[in-house]
Amino acid sequence: MFFSRNLHLLFMLVLFLAGPVLDGFGQEVDYDEMLQRVDTIENPVYKPVLSVGYGVLNFYGDVCSSSRIPVIGNPAVRMNVTTFIDNNQHFAANFYFLTGSLTGEQRSTTDLSKNLNFSSQIFSIGATARYEFGHLFSDELKFRPYVSIGLEQLSFSSKGDLFDGNGQRYYYWPDGSIRNLSDTEPGAARPLVRDYVYETDLRSYERNVRARETGNDDLGKYQLRTLGIPLEVGFALKVSQRVFVSVGTEYHYTFTDYIDNVAANGTYVSGDGANDGFLFTHATLHFDMFSDPKTKTVDLLYADLEADPMFFDDEDGDFVLDIADQCPGTPYGVVVDTLGCPLDGDNDGVPDYLDKEPGSEPGAWVDEEGVTISEEDLAGMLQRDQALKREDLDAYLAVIEARYQELRVTEIPEKFVQIDTDDDGYISFEELLKVIDDYFDFSVELTLDELRQVNDFFFSQ
Repeated sequence: MFFSRNLHLLFMLVLFLAGPVLDGFGQEVDYDEMLQRVDTIENPVYKPVLSVGYGVLNFYGDVCSSSRIPVIGNPAVRMNVTTFIDNNQHFAANFYFLTGSLTGEQRSTTDLSKNLNFSSQIFSIGATARYEFGHLFSDELKFRPYVSIGLEQLSFSSKGDLFDGNGQRYYYWPDGSIRNLSDTEPGAARPLVRDYVYETDLRSYERNVRARETGNDDLGKYQLRTLGIPLEVGFALKVSQRVFVSVGTEYHYTFTDYIDNVAANGTYVSGDGANDGFLFTHATLHFDMFSDPKTKTVDLLYADLEADPMFFDDEDGDFVLDIADQCPGTPYGVVVDTLGCPLDGDNDGVPDYLDKEPGSEPGAWVDEEGVTISEEDLAGMLQRDQALKREDLDAYLAVIEARYQELRVTEIPEKFVQIDTDDDGYISFEELLKVIDDYFDFSVELTLDELRQVNDFFFSQ
């Protein structure tokens, strides 16, 4: 007991002396972060995502340009409002508005009626259902392919570049030139250069001019609105929790053949009878500004720290933590010293609450109830043919230790008398801890070497 007690006190002293040094080498603690906790939201509420896309349009119909590379064409803009249908974000409904221009150029030296051009401003409002292949990829992967299909209403208004700036009509000759008169009246024909200003409404031109030229009253009698089916493939790339980018190409199949003013019926020039369509290739930036976050930060009233309970437990309720309690299991309500051991006023090895003879003479032999007995009685109690009981041995050693302590008691040196605040001629553990605290508070005039001497003297008492 004597050795373990001294070892504990030495351990406590090392902690006091080394604490400031260790604090100096420790990392700075972020107390604001300790007062926050990040929780995962199991069922976040997803709200509409706003997005804007930019891309190019390419027309597919009777009047097509010779080059139709998907990433080269006429500029177009699309605005989207998207909402996810399921919590896994695999299915989404998308509502959009698309605007841009479609153009087509056709030249021929063998069939002069095929020298056609048009430009049409289009406006489309529609909705699509999109599926992202999230089940095939990990949630950590930022890349997701998708497909979509929908329905739209499309309006168009096709115009042609039929006249130059002076109002002279273009006539295309077999040699590839453009003149102000046809090749049937070449006498005064002068060359012209196209100005690429699409000034003529082709539908009105069909109804007002072509119908009179041909005598066909059905020309130009078609609607400028139609339905369409957009089909899209692409992939989405996650930039952050709130922002992602999608790249895709979308083919719009329309239920009309009149976008380029060339159809199987109702136009001056007849087409192949297939419906018109166009391709929209785009890059779109999406902003999820209103949905619930997947995690939320909770402000705590106190730091949520995980600590080993052995450093804070007091099993026997004697107000001495288990880590420092030299006498665990003390009955509740028994007065204990700073080491958690019951008080023993006469130092006979029997605690006061069990001692039936308090105030035994120093060094007296006592039985297990603290009553004084003679050494002969003690020897008589120990029979040679029986093993010594553990409690008897402990009682005997306690007496020996008490006598040993009497021999070790020394007088407090003059320079340390001030530490003995209760003037009992003994430096207690509480008085030792106080002088250590005073040393670090700079309220006692002791050197570090003298502080070590105080510690040595405490263990020599």
